[in-house]
Amino acid sequence: MSGRGAERILDLLEWLAARAEPAALADAAQTLNLPKSSTLLLLRLLVERGYAERLADGRYRLVRLPGDRPDGREAWAILLRLAAPHLARAVEESGESVFVAVLDGDEIRYLNKLLPDREIRYDRNIGPTRIPHQVSSGVVLLARLAAAELTAYCGRLGLHPGQRRELRARTEAAARDGFYFNPQGVVEGASGVAAPILDGTGRAVAALNISGPHPRVVANLPKITRAVLDGAQAISADLARRSRPGRSA
Repeated sequence: MSGRGAERILDLLEWLAARAEPAALADAAQTLNLPKSSTLLLLRLLVERGYAERLADGRYRLVRLPGDRPDGREAWAILLRLAAPHLARAVEESGESVFVAVLDGDEIRYLNKLLPDREIRYDRNIGPTRIPHQVSSGVVLLARLAAAELTAYCGRLGLHPGQRRELRARTEAAARDGFYFNPQGVVEGASGVAAPILDGTGRAVAALNISGPHPRVVANLPKITRAVLDGAQAISADLARRSRPGRSA
């Protein structure tokens, strides 16, 4: 591919990644100021390489970025790109640290962290993975599993009957309330609230988590819970728009 061709494919990737909705060929060509024939070739290349998919209505949707794993899940980088404005708003509304977490096998993996501007209140090390049933993000994601899947998870992690009963109580509360408050996180003295982020089919693809020092989280729990729920619902709505068929191409 020529230098100009490489620039065009990168421009197209970045443009698609910034959109909450799928794009029609004509929109892409007009925005990037390219001939439709050239734009079509670039879009077909992205589809061929597994970066985009062509929907039934003829529009195109980016499903992953370079570096993401093509495993059929909503791409993590695209998820974070769509979530960015909502995460910034959650930080502003809560005054605490905000994270996005995913269930990666039997582990919770944190994809990012956003800290308040005025001071660092809680700076979690997001490098290590966490055990799902020990953190609020994990509980809300486990709550979306079918009963048989949750039972299998308990078996794989070797949970004894008492731990299984406690986990079921937590997941039932999370499913009922739409969020979960964990008063004692893995880090001593920290607490967190999390809510699931859903795709267009209602599948939980990630969790939005706000965490901070226990006394401050408890004192501001209604405000923090509202920020978590509003943020998760806004991100879920953007993900749903990405997969919603349009009436025209």
